[in-house]
Amino acid sequence: MASSINVGIAAPANITFEKDVQPILKAHCFHCHGELVEHQGELDLRLARLILTGGASGPAIVKGQPDQSLLLEYLRDGTMPPEDVTHRPSAAEITIIRKWIAGGAMTAYEEPASLGDGFYITAEERGFWAFQKIQRPELPQLSRVFETENGIDHFIGAKLAANNLAFSPRAAKSTLLRRATLDLTGLPPTQAALREFKSSTNPAAYEQLVDQLLASSSYGERWGRHWLDAAGYADSEGYTDADAQRPWAFKYRDYVIASFNNDKPYNQFVLEQLAGDEMIGKPLENLTPRQQEWIVATGFLRNAPDGTGSGAATEAARNSVVSETIKLVTSSLVGLTVGCAQCHNHRYDPISQADYYRLRAVFEPALNWKAWKTPAQRKVSLYTEADRQRKAEVEAEVKVVAAQRTKKQQAYIAATFETEIAKLPSEVQTEVRTAHDTAVKDRSDAQNKLIKKYPSTVVTAGNLYLFDKKAADDLATFVAKQATLRKAIPVEEYVRCLTEPHQQDPPTTFVFSRGNFSSPLTEVEPRELAVLDPRGVATYADRIDSIPTTGRRYQYAQWLTSTEHPLLARVIVNRIWTHHFGRGIVDTPGDFGALGGRPSHPQLLDWLAAELMQNDWSIKHIHRLIMTSATYQQSSTRHELGNKIDRQKRMLWSMPVRRLETENIRDSILAISGMLNTQAAGAAVPVMADRTGQWVVGKENLNAGRPGPVIDMLGQQYRRSVYIEVRRSRPLAVLEPFDLPTLTPNCTRRASSTAAPQSLQMLNSEFITQQSRHFADRLVRLSDSTEDAIRAAWRLVYSKEITDEQFGEATEFIAASQKTLTADYQDKGLKDDANRDALALFCQALISSNQFIYIE
Repeated sequence: MASSINVGIAAPANITFEKDVQPILKAHCFHCHGELVEHQGELDLRLARLILTGGASGPAIVKGQPDQSLLLEYLRDGTMPPEDVTHRPSAAEITIIRKWIAGGAMTAYEEPASLGDGFYITAEERGFWAFQKIQRPELPQLSRVFETENGIDHFIGAKLAANNLAFSPRAAKSTLLRRATLDLTGLPPTQAALREFKSSTNPAAYEQLVDQLLASSSYGERWGRHWLDAAGYADSEGYTDADAQRPWAFKYRDYVIASFNNDKPYNQFVLEQLAGDEMIGKPLENLTPRQQEWIVATGFLRNAPDGTGSGAATEAARNSVVSETIKLVTSSLVGLTVGCAQCHNHRYDPISQADYYRLRAVFEPALNWKAWKTPAQRKVSLYTEADRQRKAEVEAEVKVVAAQRTKKQQAYIAATFETEIAKLPSEVQTEVRTAHDTAVKDRSDAQNKLIKKYPSTVVTAGNLYLFDKKAADDLATFVAKQATLRKAIPVEEYVRCLTEPHQQDPPTTFVFSRGNFSSPLTEVEPRELAVLDPRGVATYADRIDSIPTTGRRYQYAQWLTSTEHPLLARVIVNRIWTHHFGRGIVDTPGDFGALGGRPSHPQLLDWLAAELMQNDWSIKHIHRLIMTSATYQQSSTRHELGNKIDRQKRMLWSMPVRRLETENIRDSILAISGMLNTQAAGAAVPVMADRTGQWVVGKENLNAGRPGPVIDMLGQQYRRSVYIEVRRSRPLAVLEPFDLPTLTPNCTRRASSTAAPQSLQMLNSEFITQQSRHFADRLVRLSDSTEDAIRAAWRLVYSKEITDEQFGEATEFIAASQKTLTADYQDKGLKDDANRDALALFCQALISSNQFIYIE
């Protein structure tokens, strides 16, 4: 039914309520004038016609007369919003409202006659680009001027052509090799790889290189780290100052790395992390390797900060875990700030508070704050029946050896006793023997005195070695055999996972007034956000017969990974693009909503999303597309026209230069110095405080609260950074200056700053100086002369040959350093190797340079 208030429909170019004004009022005014059951001042601002109708003070606006409109007056003089509201409309926003009123308070569409009891989503909001179903667009046609490798280049090239720009020339082979290797593995190319790639005449050499890098185990370590950021992975609980460790969290980290290496389809990857336990469909016992993988995957839902195991198991702490988990899930998977609707309707996106709690109802059977499981209660054993049987078999073998040892030990003791008795005077031998044969409790005082008088006759298992070393050594072989046998007992490992009770009624989920768990309002059913499910089909209250739990998370995951969902595929391909180009097609990877960035190439984003879904959700397929495109293979050089039109390179007329992430700086230095330990998987390498209070790799060894002797790490300190313990309260000193992510609760986009501590780290850090010396030692081993060492160092650090001019400067630097150090060491009476230390200074200069820290 049409409204009785005459609201004009605007021409497309005009300012309209839905597009321009409603978002402002929603952000600043709807809480009091739209969301509450009783609108303050009887004024509802959710529709233009309701604004015209007004409230207790009369019409809020007068069409065409902004100066006569109370709404504008109250906004300008600060009456609305109230004084205690800190986030107020800006002058620019008030100007938009003024222009809208002056233009006749137009709407883009005919407004509904009634809003009913539901949350009103405008046609403008439903039409937002991110909420549209993914459709595969046609490739734009390009002129022959553009050399393209695949579909990506058509979309990039079309926008370049429209702006009088073109692709930059292809990058040099050495630049491409370093770029591709660092992008996919996080490590620099080896000298052998450099020689092979540069000398190859195979036209497909670059494509083969990409395939080789994708097949490397280092690929999963590099790209798994990206996902772990988004998933909020940490080896400690956070929340409280205790920041307790999570002993088995590393299982999830290893699962992620293996999933990327195996190119697990992304839809399966998501399904396992959200509902791995529900996929198993039986009690979590005697699990197959595949089922173990599924249950480990649910560690994704245990990554949020959790203080409920450290004396903070309050209702507030429990609900905090639930809310942080929802933030983590939604920002990483669908790129929306759903957490902003916990206390009230989302101020910018069409997400109601009821929507938030409907989504919470999906997870609440497993995250039941009224029947909470502390971290210690959540462990699930990975022991199988085969493991238990093997353990029993080994223990039986150990018992046999133990019996053999006991029998032989008794014989040795008896023989030794006879030897010692024989040494006594003949007249007391019988009495002493009788005393020993008498039970201790039955011995007379005389017998006890006699034994005390002749202590050498007291032969036991504990002192046999004092009488017969050969016998003791023989018995020790039995102990060693038992220890060897016990090594065959399978180690019982556990997993930190999410589970929910079988065959139980789920808890009731309520909307909390202002997010306060102690003030429940209306009951809600589990379902998807309304704006992402316009047909209303994504509801999860009904059970699935084959699943003994509620099946809510499984059904939600199935919907997320369907071709109907508008966001999952877009968000992940955008994240992949971000890590290849330094900036996403949408430059806010965790926010595809109204406050997020707009896609620079919207059709390309949809084309990539469709490519992902139509190619078995293969992440490696998207890598290949991106890296074999002409867009990716461009040089990073600049020119005047490009700088003038697009200085930020958003149109990608040239490859953006990117800084290495902090883990890759450390790992690359270790690789170059020859110290990198490539051991994969397993428990996290621990972090401790050194004597200066910095967090370093090492095993804590405190003595009265102070660091004791350093424990040898046996090379574990040189493992890749992804295996170093992520302790929320202990950021590793060598990683922190280069923008180590802050997990609150996760990190969807890392910062890339330039700050003084970075330079100081490269100049003074013990890690940097130590690795520079290791690098110098490696060069001495590899080279026959200083000249050879210089050339090898350049190749190892920069993946290219040194020029004659650079070689001359390097030679002069080393010679001058040698002269200075030699004189200094002579003055101080030191016997240090000045030649080696000068080479080490040269190495430090190389790894401290921008050319090393940045990817061209």
